[in-house]
Amino acid sequence: MAAKIKPYLNIQCDWTELLRQGKLNENSSEKAWISCSKKGSPSVYGEISSHGERQEKELNATDGFEIESFDKRSITIKYPEWKCSTKFLAPSDVFTNIHSKSVHGLDISPGGSLGVSSSDDGSLNIWQTSDGTVRRELKGHVTEVTSCQFFPSGVVALTGASDMQLKIWSAEDGTCPVTLKGHRGGITDTAILDKGRNILSCSRDGSARLWDCGTATCLGIIAECSCPINACAVETVNQEISIGPREEEKSDRETGTIGKLLVIAREDKTLQGVGLHARQKVFEVTGSAAFNTCCFTSDINVLAGTQDGCLYRYDIRNTCAPLSIVKTSGSSILGMVNYDNGSLVSTGDGCCFVWSEKDEQDVCFTGPNCDSVYKVRANKRQIYTASRDAKIRKYIL
Repeated sequence: MAAKIKPYLNIQCDWTELLRQGKLNENSSEKAWISCSKKGSPSVYGEISSHGERQEKELNATDGFEIESFDKRSITIKYPEWKCSTKFLAPSDVFTNIHSKSVHGLDISPGGSLGVSSSDDGSLNIWQTSDGTVRRELKGHVTEVTSCQFFPSGVVALTGASDMQLKIWSAEDGTCPVTLKGHRGGITDTAILDKGRNILSCSRDGSARLWDCGTATCLGIIAECSCPINACAVETVNQEISIGPREEEKSDRETGTIGKLLVIAREDKTLQGVGLHARQKVFEVTGSAAFNTCCFTSDINVLAGTQDGCLYRYDIRNTCAPLSIVKTSGSSILGMVNYDNGSLVSTGDGCCFVWSEKDEQDVCFTGPNCDSVYKVRANKRQIYTASRDAKIRKYIL
């Protein structure tokens, strides 16, 4: 199946600041640019200007673009000729004091009050989501931390790093009571099963491993391949999906694996599903480029993103062909997470958006100036992004 190429809209990253400062006035020389691009056609560029008093301000667009609605943090733009429309949302907060270099790891606690993030500057911090105040600096990894997430309790965090170690931290006092060793390459992603007695990790060494936190031991290698595994996702799947019987004896330390499917995104253009309890391959499909990320959108559907910018949607009851393959800007898909009735997706050209089940870009989050957005996470209506420009942005949908 060939990828469906969809036109996409874009807007100047600081449009909301220009509007707030009154710099988009029709008599001003400064305007905010907008564009619409589609493969096989020249990109179309226009401008946004404002007129009227502050309380009754109106926006105009040029070159065939239309402004459908706007307020101080959002604007919906339409390009009728190519039948596309996008709502752009500006951040409510931008945290610049948490890290000084690119932010690669990010998660938000289940209660929403704390964040954990890691950066190329070597820092791994716990911070308040209300104002970005750093509460704890977690020190212990030898090299940069590539993955971090909270346990369901919200007071314990799991991290993985290029030093091939996994660590479990107290978010309350910053101590690290557990270190897990066994991988032969840097950790790329992690997943927590149920309440967190067992966890999963994947690595550049080509393995996905199951761990027992209480004894700090590896319970088994769930999948192994000859290339790096870039990301993983795990979910309890529909009973229609056969994930195989268990052939070997189960450790009494293993828990929360029955009925779950592990999906791994591989560097060799392969997306693979493995029955977590049975340790048996359920499916294996090939994409157009390396799979960078994946997530479950339901108990039967998986969404995955590739280095060449394609979004693949599969029904795991029948993976002979994808339900859809869609490409917008063509920039690499770097991160995604299930959200509401769709997914949150981030890309290498600074875009982050809500991707609906109908394969439409519903909302686009603005702010980065073409800087890669490595991670996106959500807590209810609050969306957080981690970017190459060292900033963590907070949006309210």
